[in-house]
Amino acid sequence: MRAWLSGLAAALLVGAALGAWLTRPGTVDTSRLEGLTGDPAQGERVFWAAGCASCHAAPGAEGEALLVLSGGHAIENGFGTFVAPNISSHPSAGIGGWDREDFARAVWAGVAPDGRHYYPAFPYTAYAGITPQDLADLWSFMQGLPESANRPGPTALAFPYSVRRGIGLWKRLHAGHGYVLDVPAGTELERGRYLAEALGHCGECHTPRTALGGLDRSRWMAGAPNPSGRGTIPGITPATLGWSAEDIAYYLESGFTPEFDSAGGTMASVVRSYARLPAEDRAAVAAYVKALPPIE
Repeated sequence: MRAWLSGLAAALLVGAALGAWLTRPGTVDTSRLEGLTGDPAQGERVFWAAGCASCHAAPGAEGEALLVLSGGHAIENGFGTFVAPNISSHPSAGIGGWDREDFARAVWAGVAPDGRHYYPAFPYTAYAGITPQDLADLWSFMQGLPESANRPGPTALAFPYSVRRGIGLWKRLHAGHGYVLDVPAGTELERGRYLAEALGHCGECHTPRTALGGLDRSRWMAGAPNPSGRGTIPGITPATLGWSAEDIAYYLESGFTPEFDSAGGTMASVVRSYARLPAEDRAAVAAYVKALPPIE
C-alpha cells in the first residue's frame, strides 16, 4: 500500500508539473519594438481598424465618447458573460500604469502584466498578426486618450472556464496558426487580409467554433451561431454573399446593403469604425471577401 501511495503521489506531482508547463503564459519577443517610434496619427487608423472602441467604449457611447475606453461592454456566449475592461490611460482603473512592452504582451499573446492569461473574448489570436510598427503607433495614439476611473464588473464564467490557467492549454490548441488565406505579396489582397484576419478579426464572429471555442478554420467566414444564442451571424463567402466588391466597400462605409437594409447589432459598431478608415482600406477588405473560398 505504501508503495502504491508513493507511486500515486509521484504521478500526481509529475501531472501537476506537466500541467503547469502546458498552461504557462507564453513569451513575447518585445525586442521587435526596439527602435520604433509610434506615430499617433497612424495609430488612430489602427485603432479604428482594430475595433477597439466597439468593445471598450461605454455601452451606447457616440462621437467623442467612443475615445473614452472605460469598458463595461458585456459579451454573452455559451461560456458565460465576458465584461470588457477599462483600457483608458487611468493609472489604476485602466492601463495607465503599463509600458509599451506590457501592451505588446497583452495584444500579441493575451498575457497580463502580472502573468495572468486573458480570456480569448479579447481576440489576441488575431491581434498576434499586428505588425510591430502598427502596435507602436496604436500605443502612441492611446496614450493621448482620456482617462476614466470606471471599474467595470467582473467577467462571470461557469467552471471550468473560469480557471484562467487553463487558457494556456487553449492557446496551445488555437493560437499561432497564422493567416488562413494565401494571397500574393504586395497586393491589395494582402492589405485586405491583414485588415480582415488580424486587425479587424472578422473571423471571430463570421466563422463557426469548435466545442472548445476555437475557430473552425475549415469553414472560414462561412457563418456561425450568434455567441449570445440569439440568431446567427451570416456567412460572407461568395457562396452566400452575392454582393459586388463595390457593394461591400459601400456597406462598410455607410451600413447600407444593396437591398436597402442597414447594419444592425454588433455590425453597426464595425461600420462605425470602418467608416473612419481611408477608402482604400475598405476596398481592400472587399477584395479579400470576394477572394474567399465559396463555403456554403
